[in-house]
Amino acid sequence: MKSRYPRRAMALVAALLMSLPVVADEASDRAMREALEAARNREWSRINDSVIEDHVLAGYVEYHRLRSQLPHVTPEIINGFLQRHADSPLSDWMRGVAQVSYGNAKRYDALLAVSDGKPRGTIRQCYYYTALLDRDPPTAAQGGLDLWLTGRSQPSECDTLFDTLLNRGVIDSRAIWQRMMLAWENGEDGLMSYLAKKLPASWSDAQQALDRLKGDYAGVTRVPVDLGPQGQASAALFTAAMYNFTRADTEAALEAWRKIGPHLSLNDEQRHSVEHDLAFYSLVREIDNNRGWVDDVLPRLANGDLLELRVRRALAERNWSDVVHWVHQMPDDPRQDARWQYWLGRALEQLGDEQTARKAYAAAADERSFFGFAAADKLGQPYALNMTQATFNDTYRREVANWPVVQRAEALQRIGEPGLARSEWYAAVERASEEEARALADYAQQRGWYATLVQTTIAANQWDALAWRFPSAYQDSFLRWGDANGVDPFLLMGIARRESAFNNEAVSPVGARGLMQLMPGTAAHVSSQLGIDTPSMGELFEPETNIRLGSHYISRMLDRYSGNRLAATAAYNAGPGRVDRWLSEAPREFDLFVESIPFRETRDYVQAVLAYQVIFASLAQQGSTQGIAMLSPAERQVSYDTSLLARN
Repeated sequence: MKSRYPRRAMALVAALLMSLPVVADEASDRAMREALEAARNREWSRINDSVIEDHVLAGYVEYHRLRSQLPHVTPEIINGFLQRHADSPLSDWMRGVAQVSYGNAKRYDALLAVSDGKPRGTIRQCYYYTALLDRDPPTAAQGGLDLWLTGRSQPSECDTLFDTLLNRGVIDSRAIWQRMMLAWENGEDGLMSYLAKKLPASWSDAQQALDRLKGDYAGVTRVPVDLGPQGQASAALFTAAMYNFTRADTEAALEAWRKIGPHLSLNDEQRHSVEHDLAFYSLVREIDNNRGWVDDVLPRLANGDLLELRVRRALAERNWSDVVHWVHQMPDDPRQDARWQYWLGRALEQLGDEQTARKAYAAAADERSFFGFAAADKLGQPYALNMTQATFNDTYRREVANWPVVQRAEALQRIGEPGLARSEWYAAVERASEEEARALADYAQQRGWYATLVQTTIAANQWDALAWRFPSAYQDSFLRWGDANGVDPFLLMGIARRESAFNNEAVSPVGARGLMQLMPGTAAHVSSQLGIDTPSMGELFEPETNIRLGSHYISRMLDRYSGNRLAATAAYNAGPGRVDRWLSEAPREFDLFVESIPFRETRDYVQAVLAYQVIFASLAQQGSTQGIAMLSPAERQVSYDTSLLARN
């Protein structure tokens, strides 16, 4: 993205700042920490403004002070704050709280004065379009309709907007009916009842049809195709009915659709939605009776996700001709992916077309991924890392250290606000030019901010900056516990990189913690095996503890599956019980085993970890892949079935 600062101005500011030492004043930081705590609690008498006014974080205290004065503070004062802190997330935060506060107070002129276009978030949007009702009716009408047409209840802050649009007839009976159908799809019976009361009597035939279908989806073939005034109810009703019917009984739903589909007046989007759902559920539920219809409709739908499912079905059946056919049907973007070029090569090889197969493998081998590396193995050629490296001299690094965002991030770290520090950092990366983003990544690497470094490369799309995307984070601990447990440390690093992106404070939605994302129960079990005390929740965030327990757990999974990393990493992600079941009915070849894993998360996880291990091992050799193999001969040649389970 383009920098907010002109290059010459940045250079002048940096030159001036470089003459000043970057020194952390402990007393000043302590005063700022206390002032920020007081500001959050609105204890203004505790704050000595003269002590903190020159601190790089003074804006954070000002933010809380202005926030406490809303909605009575003028928009001019708010805009002044936004301008002064335009290079900080404080600006977006202040704009958001001001919009909500002004909207709640019905100070709509003030709300518009601090707005810079359509805001993010439903509540802010409802207030924004309410403010435009009399100032820009067409924009308010369109924005209000977009917010109205959802199958879930909207917050009360939208009531004024919706009530006005209802009174003006912008939200008409047809829009009410459309929302009812969306609510039906979402199982929102309460919202449906509320909306039904707003419909006039002329919609009674549509409501009666809806009542019949709610109890019997199969009745969709017996419902008149012309419902509501001028048939306005029909399209939305049939679309919603098919949505629910398809999920309840896909085979019966397709039978009904073949009867009624040609006679319905649906727009292209509605018809595509119905047929996409039917094809999707027919494929994932493996409904053989629907196969012919699915194969007929897939080329017309031209959806990459559906075609991926179809190729995976052909792979499961070892129907190599179908694999070739359906890969060729894919849109250009997914078809060129290493995964599908690999499978195209594999299918062509099975069909005896070695020459064309090698071309497909060669296309796949250009990519840095599991299937790209597998294709390179097929061709007997080195792995393509496609890595780039940016270098910076010490003078430029000193300049970067004095950038305002870096100074604020450092200060927030010092006063114990790592979350705010990350917010500052990532907001800066979003605004940065390509060169500035690289400089920020380099700074994070120099400071050992591993999680921040990885996220910086993601936010800045620095996909080929491998030394930054895969830093040697906590390497001593991975080496130590890898050696102690007989596990390749680069495998451990690959797991940690996939699990937490090296954020030692990461917590998953289900409660897994730390670098290697250990569940507390797993940590307790492993600790018992090791004969050590069960770590507290807080101790699971300590890198040394987490790596020790995680490396022992993956070593047990490797023991369980005779040293096979594909099965062991799948078990680390999905649990050994599931992997045992998958092996009982798995294809025999390694690539088909990976592709057959039913959970997409685990399927992607296994591929990522094995590819990451290659990358970490290569980076340890200064980017050379000499002597590095993604899979051992045994992992490539073994039969993937229950024989992998070690016999005790």
